[in-house]
Amino acid sequence: MEMEHRMESQKRGGQSREDLISEQTGSLGCIGWFIVIISGFFTLCLFPFTIWFCLKIVQEYERAVIFRLGRITDRKAKGPGIFFILPCTDSIVKVDLRTVSFDIPPQEILTKDSVTVCVDGVVYFRVNDPIASVANVSNADSSTRLLAQTTLRNVLGTKNLAELLSDREGIAHSMQSNLDEATDNWGIKVERVEIKDVKLPVQLQRAMAAEAEAAREARAKVIAAEGEMNASRALKEASLVIAESPSALQLRYLQTLNTIAAEKNSTIVFPLPMDVISHFMRK
Repeated sequence: MEMEHRMESQKRGGQSREDLISEQTGSLGCIGWFIVIISGFFTLCLFPFTIWFCLKIVQEYERAVIFRLGRITDRKAKGPGIFFILPCTDSIVKVDLRTVSFDIPPQEILTKDSVTVCVDGVVYFRVNDPIASVANVSNADSSTRLLAQTTLRNVLGTKNLAELLSDREGIAHSMQSNLDEATDNWGIKVERVEIKDVKLPVQLQRAMAAEAEAAREARAKVIAAEGEMNASRALKEASLVIAESPSALQLRYLQTLNTIAAEKNSTIVFPLPMDVISHFMRK
């Protein structure tokens, strides 16, 4: 449904844009054609000299919108290459079709969960329709920059802090869709939007760090408790094995003595079994 709504809005926007351009490319009228004929006549009469004023060249990445007596002469922009104009009645506006990138200034935004953050981003756009970018908006570049700032604030105002930190790609896609839909009548195509940095207040950073540290300590305590429980179970099983074979305890004593002696200690404590001591005490 959202995609259909967007397609319908773009279709209506395209129709309104075509209607506006068709109105601007209307007839010049009798007086207008009379002036054009006179201009063409003087151009032909002074042909060797006027050729330098009639020839215009635009680059491969540019297009030229021609105004004749204040009206757009054609629905399609001229270029690239060479073309002719009438020097007295025609004026041209060159439009750059290359992709333009700009940084969105850092914006202080109040998120949905009432947290103040500072967010900046970058936008990539290009002129898709040269005639609409000249006829429908006074400055397409500046208008797109201002609209990107307001769109960033509007989109992030509906997100909480967790979504802002974890779902940057979804936020960027939402911003791109909103910007592309809003600038369609201006002949602008928004190609990409990226969130560069999210700056949190210092107090919030300390609180989040303390929370993360407490969570790590809690996990460490749980892991240590699980290790102690597993060790106690292993000791219980070992004690049952030793109880079944009394000679195993003597072997364990000798193994412990060997381990202590390998460390080059000057003092060696040799444990004696209680049953041996009790035998001497009875005597």
